[in-house]
Amino acid sequence: MADAVERPDGPNVEEDSVVLDAKGLRALAHPVRVQLVGLLRKHGPSTATRLAERLGVNSGTASYHLRQLGAAGFVEEDTERGNARERWWRSVHRTTWFNDRELAVREPEAALAYQQSVAAIYSLRTQQTLNELQTMPRVWRDTFDMSDWALRLTPEEAAALEQELTDVISRYRRDTPEMAASAPEGAERVAVITQLLPELDVPAASSLPSGPQEAEGNPTS
Repeated sequence: MADAVERPDGPNVEEDSVVLDAKGLRALAHPVRVQLVGLLRKHGPSTATRLAERLGVNSGTASYHLRQLGAAGFVEEDTERGNARERWWRSVHRTTWFNDRELAVREPEAALAYQQSVAAIYSLRTQQTLNELQTMPRVWRDTFDMSDWALRLTPEEAAALEQELTDVISRYRRDTPEMAASAPEGAERVAVITQLLPELDVPAASSLPSGPQEAEGNPTS
């Protein structure tokens, strides 16, 4: 996601990304702030009033959180667009990386609040796409997919899987203004959301009762 992602350290961290430290994590430990940063990255510079309308909050709330994000270095005023009556804001980075496991231990409440906000946004984006699916052109409707694959892995295998998925996604065109200008005709923004969810309380299949099992890993498109 060009909004907020969690990945291990490595060469995939882009130059236009921000890696969260303790200050940044605490600044983003609020769902409205995570959403504001995401909207500015997705739609470009905007005002507090327009952002508030998208989020369903009042402009005063949006203005307050934008100022807090500005103080933390996530957004900045777009002086080329703004004037004395209306302040425009833009995102400083394209993506956010949360890859310091020790930081999550030191700041458990802030880490949980941030990650819960990101998870809620992912769910909201999925619902928005579902709501629009029937009005999409058939060629795009056929690309939609939601799949659930149950694997039994060691921690090392799970880490390797995550890295392999990251490497595959990194081979494709990023959604940046520069890339959009040179993209082939028909290219649109596509959100790829990955989730690797350990389920440590699930017993081995051999200990489960026999009988029909729920199918997993089947696309619902």
